[in-house]
Amino acid sequence: MKSLTSQLPDLHLELPTWVADYLSKASEQTETPEQRMAFVVSLARMNIQHGSGGPFAAAVFRLDTHALVAPGVNLVVSSRCSVAHAEIMALTLAEQVVGSHDLGTTGLPGYELVTSCEPCTMCLGAIVWSGIRQIICGAQETDASEIGFDEGPKPLQWVSDLQQRGITIIQDIQRAEARQVLQDYAKQGGMIYNGRPRTS
Repeated sequence: MKSLTSQLPDLHLELPTWVADYLSKASEQTETPEQRMAFVVSLARMNIQHGSGGPFAAAVFRLDTHALVAPGVNLVVSSRCSVAHAEIMALTLAEQVVGSHDLGTTGLPGYELVTSCEPCTMCLGAIVWSGIRQIICGAQETDASEIGFDEGPKPLQWVSDLQQRGITIIQDIQRAEARQVLQDYAKQGGMIYNGRPRTS
């Protein structure tokens, strides 16, 4: 065991440097759901342009002031990590910023996750445990599967399941723009990294 432990690499998941540069220059308004989604969709598009990951982005905002807490972009291929989805990155960074593993804990203002595409199976589970109180989605999961991404075996009633847990779901905000990012990624030959055929 000792020799194995000495061979294990350190694990670091970091946003690309262009994200910090972009945030330092960004002047986007975030008062409305449409404005917050426009910010997230622009992150997804830039993630493609910079070649740093897949066509997905997300961000955590405060529910009361709509201030940005943490952005996230998809880093699956570049980080060699299948869980480095945009939602996971945004939630993990937000929890570090806030200083709690539970964004719904007493004393915190309440947070929402804005994501360029409806969550996959994995991210759906992470959202449940994160304490997020609201999700705003752009593209639908069918828009992602249309270009070959496998979104996993999600319950058909996932929206009502989350609503029963006190999580508000708002769908199809700037869906056309978010879907276009997916389409552009496919047209440019972007890697569909989990599109393996299903076995019967």
